[in-house]
Amino acid sequence: MSTVDLRSDTVTQPTAAMRAAMLAATLGDDVFGDDPTVNALQLRIADMLGKEAALFVPSGTQSNLVAIMSHCGRGDEYIVGQMAHTYRWEGGGAAVLGSVQPQPLAHQADGTLALADIEAAIKPDDAHFARTRLLALENTLGGKVLSMGYMAEATALARRRGLATHLDGARLFNAAVALGGDPCARAREIAVHFDTVSVCFSKGLGAPVGSALVGPRELIQRAHRWRKMLGGGMRQAGGLAAAALHALDHHVERLADDHALAQSLGNGLAGLPGVSVEPPQTNIVFADLHGERAVGAMAHLKARGVLATGSLYGQAQRLRFVTHLDVDAAGVDRTIAAVREHLTA
Repeated sequence: MSTVDLRSDTVTQPTAAMRAAMLAATLGDDVFGDDPTVNALQLRIADMLGKEAALFVPSGTQSNLVAIMSHCGRGDEYIVGQMAHTYRWEGGGAAVLGSVQPQPLAHQADGTLALADIEAAIKPDDAHFARTRLLALENTLGGKVLSMGYMAEATALARRRGLATHLDGARLFNAAVALGGDPCARAREIAVHFDTVSVCFSKGLGAPVGSALVGPRELIQRAHRWRKMLGGGMRQAGGLAAAALHALDHHVERLADDHALAQSLGNGLAGLPGVSVEPPQTNIVFADLHGERAVGAMAHLKARGVLATGSLYGQAQRLRFVTHLDVDAAGVDRTIAAVREHLTA
């Protein structure tokens, strides 16, 4: 039985065309700065997002970390959401490795941080407090899209108070597609509000590995030093960069297909008894199963060849499904059927 893997959009396999691009890549040594394909990718993503420079790194975690450490020094602080990846799911790296204190804030229902909460969290210039240096946002956040208006207001507040701004745009292009219009132009419009932006190639874009940090040339040079110190320097990395370049050429606009499948999945689950669904905005679907049938849902789905992630909250089981280029309509139908079977058995 084939598996419908909806755990994350990181589980994708490179397409045949992507593999061919990787095999054909011209290679150098990126630690010496002479891998032509890595250099081409860095120029491409920097230009695409309207920034001076870019740095190719192994992971989104490292991209966010070198960004925070380049913006902030020992004893500084960054403002971030409680559910943001940079705070909750990256091992506390900014605090442990950078001696940078996070100031986490509660999210509003739409994923934003209230402007009043951001303002109140900025510390005065006083030796009793860490120095607030940076506002870090995430778009998308749990599949939710921050609006253009909100990003403009939040970053304007940060600049007014002397803070730098960073965007964890691991799924930046999902946000761009959801906001409408030309997705590459929209991604650039998002990026203009932030000093630095991290972009992941191994999530919805389908590359096997890699992220990029874009921003001002001087800051990217600092980030390059941190990347080296953190062990992120790669040698013949052009094969990986070629996968990312292929993804930028061929996998951006098709993200709309993932969003459509997520809508179909959400609609199908919402019609089942004992299920409440958070309407998906992009490619992530959250479904809460209530009652005695909530327990055991994950094991039942796995037995039926459907993989998801989930957490128990009291008597409710929250399931997370993520659509991607290796999921099709038949897989969505199988998933709905497996949940229905579990709930009605």
